[in-house]
Amino acid sequence: MALLSYLYASALRRIDELRRTDPADRGDSPVPTAIIIAGLAVLAAGILAVAATAIDGWTALIPPAVAP
Repeated sequence: MALLSYLYASALRRIDELRRTDPADRGDSPVPTAIIIAGLAVLAAGILAVAATAIDGWTALIPPAVAP
């Protein structure tokens, strides 16, 4: 019985939302989010390039192996 009551109340609430004429808050546009994600990806690629360059320079300082 509780399930039927819940479904009935949910259906009434959804019908009320559909009948409403005032503009609902639909959130922010996805464009700023996409720009932020692209910026973070570029920043991550830059950090990766700097780290790879630093590691490459550090490994170049290691002397070669000497044969026994």
